[in-house]
Amino acid sequence: MAVARVPLWVVCMLRVALATVYFQEEFLDGERWRNRWVQSTNDSQFGHFRLSSGKFYGHKEKDKGLQTTQNGRFYAISARFKPFSNKGKTLVIQYTVKHEQKMDCGGGYIKVFPADVDQKNLNGKSQYYIMFGPDICGFDIKKVHVILHFKNQYHSNKKSIRCKVDGFTHLYALILRPDLTYEVKIDGQSIESGDIEYDWNLTSLKKMEKSSAESKDWDQAEGDKSQDWEKHFLDASASKPSDWNSELEGDWQGPMLQKPPYQDGLKPEGIDKDVWLHQKMKNNYLTEYDLSEFENIGAIGLELWQVRSGTIFDNFLITDDEEYAENFGKATWGETKGPEREMDAIQAKEEMKKAREEDEQEQLVGRFGGQENTFQRFHRRDEL
Repeated sequence: MAVARVPLWVVCMLRVALATVYFQEEFLDGERWRNRWVQSTNDSQFGHFRLSSGKFYGHKEKDKGLQTTQNGRFYAISARFKPFSNKGKTLVIQYTVKHEQKMDCGGGYIKVFPADVDQKNLNGKSQYYIMFGPDICGFDIKKVHVILHFKNQYHSNKKSIRCKVDGFTHLYALILRPDLTYEVKIDGQSIESGDIEYDWNLTSLKKMEKSSAESKDWDQAEGDKSQDWEKHFLDASASKPSDWNSELEGDWQGPMLQKPPYQDGLKPEGIDKDVWLHQKMKNNYLTEYDLSEFENIGAIGLELWQVRSGTIFDNFLITDDEEYAENFGKATWGETKGPEREMDAIQAKEEMKKAREEDEQEQLVGRFGGQENTFQRFHRRDEL
């Protein structure tokens, strides 16, 4: 029996169909990007962006992105998309960044915001869900930030993740999975991964609810136990002692026995622990958002400071599919990274050649200039 072969393009199309792409930006339509991205007017001193592929590139059009243009400025710009929740889903955030000015101090990170963010007033105090990407300043700070918003606070990854510091374009990707694991990739290579609870020193709501439920279950059982021991029962089988003196000791009363229904190792009577815990979690946890789960994701933006401008941001992607993100990275950054380095090498050789020619010219001028000065000196001497 022959096995039908499925063409590769069909597999690729199926993969794309299965992926949910929440946001994708390549800046391939010229200045129309200004209709999608909103520059914050919160501060008149905020720096401005322009569309540029830089001084060297792999493809002049495909490598165009948002470039910072003014030194010593804060920048704030964002783009909105249809709101969504990543609860129970993988979340992939990916983009490229190029510090062609050889960054000395400044941010190259992005932020993911709630849908209700005020884009016109975007600033450093605007609430965000995720901050991810490189940050460079001097010799000490060369790191990749991964900051998550959880229970009204911002939490940083406790691991030190080193970023790229050269002037080429690099692909950054953050993957947050529903099993509370994460992965950070640079240029398609995994450079850090692990457990969100451990690497952020946080506790999952699932575990907190379970722990709280078990604690309350235990407290209730202990309470039942104490109440049970307070219940006394008359021992009807007991009889008055023969030597009991009623005149001296008063009327005789039979002994009271303690008969608690509670026994260690057994569930409290009348409570099904598994059912009670399930109901407790259903009523509380399922209405809240756990680590790396966000209810109303709806915008992405750049809110950062740079001492020296020139950084280019491009190829933004937010999706729920790791394979789609990988393929998108290969189709964008993967296609232009080689030609970009080749163009930079050619320019470097041309600059070296030009500098060498200028040095030679200066030496020639100096040599002939010296001879001319000697001739003029002797000529003036003859005149005297």
